Amino acid sequence: MITGLTLLLFVVCMLVGACVGTLSGLLGIGGGLVVVPALTFLLPVFGISPTVVMPIALATSLATIVLTSSASAWRHFRLGNVHIEAVKALVPGMLLGGSLGAGFADLLPPDWLPRLFGVIVLAMALQMLLNRRVYQARPLPHWWRLSAAGTLIGTLSSLAGIGGGSFTVPYLHWRGVSMHQAIGSASAGGAVLAFGGMISFVWLGWRQTEPLPPLSVGYLYLPALLGVVSTSVWMTRVGAQLAVKLPTEQIKRIFAVFLVIVGASMLLK
Repeated sequence: MITGLTLLLFVVCMLVGACVGTLSGLLGIGGGLVVVPALTFLLPVFGISPTVVMPIALATSLATIVLTSSASAWRHFRLGNVHIEAVKALVPGMLLGGSLGAGFADLLPPDWLPRLFGVIVLAMALQMLLNRRVYQARPLPHWWRLSAAGTLIGTLSSLAGIGGGSFTVPYLHWRGVSMHQAIGSASAGGAVLAFGGMISFVWLGWRQTEPLPPLSVGYLYLPALLGVVSTSVWMTRVGAQLAVKLPTEQIKRIFAVFLVIVGASMLLK
């Protein structure tokens, strides 16, 4: 049954989605770094039990990333900003890691991973801010190294409910991929990673005994999902166009500042 509160949550999630879509197209992130904190705050306000808020936020975030990152990746592909060989090597590991991360999320203490993630993100931001050298074009490492990196990225990202752009973009740029192509490739990989994590969270939600809100599929909460994607998919066009117009170093600084904000917020949770 759809109530007035459910409709209000849907509208608020549309606003969240507009922000998510722009960031996805501009920075190659799936939007989980916005969706998870937003849902963690919003869901209890709308009467959802705090005991299931975090897994619902993670599952719903990953579902939005599947759609938003797919739209962003398609736009970047049309602009020539996807490194096909890198994506082919990363995707198998990301799919596996996405599923593993969801499983680990059911076992790890809820307060441990966000703080660890915050430290990693801040280290990435510091590296990007201090290292201002232009990237050096060089051959990518062997496919199994990229696949192993994809597995690690997928596991950590799924545990945090994100699409992995925060890890994938600096990793590919460090490996010699241009910033524009690193962003586009991160969008493509993030869609696959999020799909594996989403399916696992749905399955885990069906197994647990705590009552879930109406209109849920496992831990996936449909009103929040539909609200976010109704605007996020369209706003990826704006972000992708900005990514092409802005110079590489400016994008890099924007991305680093974004990581500082996210990392600090994780540590302060």
